[in-house]
Amino acid sequence: MAVPRPNRRTHWGWQLQAECRDVDPGLFFPRDDEGRGDRIRRERQAKSLCLHCPVCLQCRQHALTAREPYGIWGGTTESERRTQSRTTALEP
Repeated sequence: MAVPRPNRRTHWGWQLQAECRDVDPGLFFPRDDEGRGDRIRRERQAKSLCLHCPVCLQCRQHALTAREPYGIWGGTTESERRTQSRTTALEP
């Protein structure tokens, strides 16, 4: 199952350049039966793809702005984004 293609006329155009565009989304989202070790390995693999993605920063910004509750977005996990959002909220 591939990630749905974005509407080119909207602010989602950056997705057309994403490294993950043709990758199984299961790599980026947890499964109900996933153990801790499997989750860590899956997240590392997903993040390694993000490292070379030309739109990683746009993806991360989207996830922070939209408060994406699940998955790897822009090389960050759910908990990393929550921490980053709290830290940003505390800055003057």
